[in-house]
Amino acid sequence: MALASERREYILATVRAHGTVRLADLVERLGVTAVTVRRDVTILADRGLVTRVHGGVTLPYRSPGSGADARAFHGGSFSHRGPSDQAFVGMVVPTVEYYWPAVVQGAHSAVVSAGGRLVLRSSAYDAAEDRRQVSGLLARGVRSLIVAPTNTGDAGQDLLRWLGTLDVPVVLVERLPPPALPTLPLDAATTAHGLGAGLAVRHLVTLGHRRIAFITARFSPTTQALRAGWQDTTASLDLPSHDGLAHDVPPYGSSGWADAYDATLRACREAGATALFVHSDREAIGLVERAHEHGLTVPDDLAVITYDDEVAAAADPPLTAVRPQKHRLGVVAAEMALAHATDPVERPVHRVQLWPNLIVRASCGGTAPQTERTSPRAT
Repeated sequence: MALASERREYILATVRAHGTVRLADLVERLGVTAVTVRRDVTILADRGLVTRVHGGVTLPYRSPGSGADARAFHGGSFSHRGPSDQAFVGMVVPTVEYYWPAVVQGAHSAVVSAGGRLVLRSSAYDAAEDRRQVSGLLARGVRSLIVAPTNTGDAGQDLLRWLGTLDVPVVLVERLPPPALPTLPLDAATTAHGLGAGLAVRHLVTLGHRRIAFITARFSPTTQALRAGWQDTTASLDLPSHDGLAHDVPPYGSSGWADAYDATLRACREAGATALFVHSDREAIGLVERAHEHGLTVPDDLAVITYDDEVAAAADPPLTAVRPQKHRLGVVAAEMALAHATDPVERPVHRVQLWPNLIVRASCGGTAPQTERTSPRAT
């Protein structure tokens, strides 16, 4: 009988080759009992590598636009149509560039739909500036706040404690209180970035990749969550050690970027990586550009998945991407803030987490390059 790990690799390879496989066929090919096959399939399904269907197993399919996120909370307890004076919302974000414009636009659309007004401030990832901007908004008379505050270190903890004492409702966006403040009663709307990294890794593993590098060009809370998700997922799937496969690169187009990207690609190839998970789109486009320059083709020689999906569809080839629902996140945060400001009934603390979507395009191909396919041993 084949070892359990060999059976599961064979099941994955067979599903990759045929799309859908009957359980009865797997029992016959593997020469084991139906109970053993069902156990192996259950483990693979629990890991997100296959999907069980009636009488068989298939590859996971993720629709690029199921609409579930667009329906989330629609007409739910967060909806608001109150007086405009109660819909005066202040918002503080660390920057009005890169990630945040779509979040701000979502919050703005929700507040305007409620007949209110959103006032925006930026704080440059600084706890003292967060507090100054919030104080300014309170002086302007806002009735509720949406804040993406600095939440690390002593200064971050002091800021969060202060936010928890304010007389107006405060909703955190893309931030949570640290473990040191486990009972701080602040609402929060966040994205499951770590799960998004897991979606990318699992998709690549279903295609046969075993060594997946993580590459980023910036240090942020999102980057930390993505790195943790990449590490946790590669470990949970019993992949070979990924030590040394995390790389930082300069922003695409900055001074010396091409040489740095060349060195990173060289290091990834020497370490046996056949796929890259990149934060974010711009850097992924730059890495594909340098790969082509050195005779590597995407996806034949190297698969690429990016995180953000702001310009990934315009890449050559179009990039598979994990897309956080930034606009919807802003909508949800604003609806939570409006509900708190207008609901006279005491409300429990809400912590809402949105899942990103995996958008499959051409940059991953059908199977991993030079993938070893495992066949069951003869008994």
